[in-house]
Amino acid sequence: MVVGRPARFTEERILDAALETVALEGVAGATVAAIAARLGAPAGSIYHRFPSRDLLLARLWIRCVHRFQEGFLDALAARDLERAAVHTPRWCREHLAEARVLLLHRPADLVARWSAELGEELAALDARTASALTAAAGDPSERERLLFALVDVPYGAVRRHLAAGKAPPLAVDALVLRACRAVLAP
Repeated sequence: MVVGRPARFTEERILDAALETVALEGVAGATVAAIAARLGAPAGSIYHRFPSRDLLLARLWIRCVHRFQEGFLDALAARDLERAAVHTPRWCREHLAEARVLLLHRPADLVARWSAELGEELAALDARTASALTAAAGDPSERERLLFALVDVPYGAVRRHLAAGKAPPLAVDALVLRACRAVLAP
C-alpha cells in the first residue's frame, strides 16, 4: 500500500497565515500572495484549498466565530450569565487578531456571497447561539433582555477598541458587568 505524504500546507496552516497577515497588514494587505509569502508556500497551494481570497477570509471568519463561541456557550450552559457577559472583552484581549477578524465580515454578507458553500454552516453557528440563549433565558419573554445584556452590551463595549486595533482595557469588564447586572436585575 502506498501512502502519500502529508500535506505541507494544510487548511489550518493557511488560515493561521491569513490571520497573521490580516493582523499585520489589514484586510486590504491580506492578498493571496501576501498570505502565501508568510506561509512560505506557492500561491497555488492556497488556491488548491480555497478557490478565492474571499472564501479564504470567510473560512477564517467562521473559524474565529467557532473559537469565540466555545467559552460563551460554556458559560451559558453553566448558567453563569456574568461570565458569559465578560467573555467577549476577555476573549478579545486574549485573541486580538481573531477578534479583529470578526469585524471584517457580517454574516449576511457571507451568506449572500457564499450561500452554496457556507450557508448551512453559518446557519448552524447562529442556531447554536440562539438555542443556548433561549435555554439560558428560560422564559421566552426574557430572551431579548438576555440578548441585550450578554451580546449587544459586550459587543458595543469592545467594538471601538478593536476598530482602533487595540485590545479592550480591563476596565471594560467592570462596565460590562455593571450593565449586565442592571439589565438582568428583576
